[in-house]
Amino acid sequence: VDCMVALPGQLFYSTQIPACLWFLARDRKNGRFRDRRGQTLFIDARKMGVLIDRVHRELTAPEIARIAGTYHAWRGDCEAGPYEDVPGFCKSATIEEIRKNGYVLTPGRYVGAEAAEEDGESFEEKMRRLTAKLGEQFAESARLEAEMRDNMKGMGHEI
Repeated sequence: VDCMVALPGQLFYSTQIPACLWFLARDRKNGRFRDRRGQTLFIDARKMGVLIDRVHRELTAPEIARIAGTYHAWRGDCEAGPYEDVPGFCKSATIEEIRKNGYVLTPGRYVGAEAAEEDGESFEEKMRRLTAKLGEQFAESARLEAEMRDNMKGMGHEI
């Protein structure tokens, strides 16, 4: 297996489930491209595409170009530029990494998660702020529950 591309769901009219493209290469050491023996490229494109109606999704031309360009760069096409792993999108895995994962070829397992944006707020500050907000929401929930119980009781239906 030369490359695995995980596609989003709703791309095909006959099924809603996500699909995965398998690219197979008979000779990964031919003279046209770099020697790729012992490596497999994983591309996770499950978050790509735009809904064209409620149940159908399409990949845009730039998204298709990004996927194809990534594969061509990894393969060693001179015109494609240099390849680089992108967290959450693509990863070139060695056969040893694949072996450690029990030979499971799911792209999401290898590409990992996208890098999270830093918001400049420390973890402790964020937890204090969110905990305070959650406390306010619990208090409001209790007030609304008591009000609803009183209303139900007024209608003769005690809960």
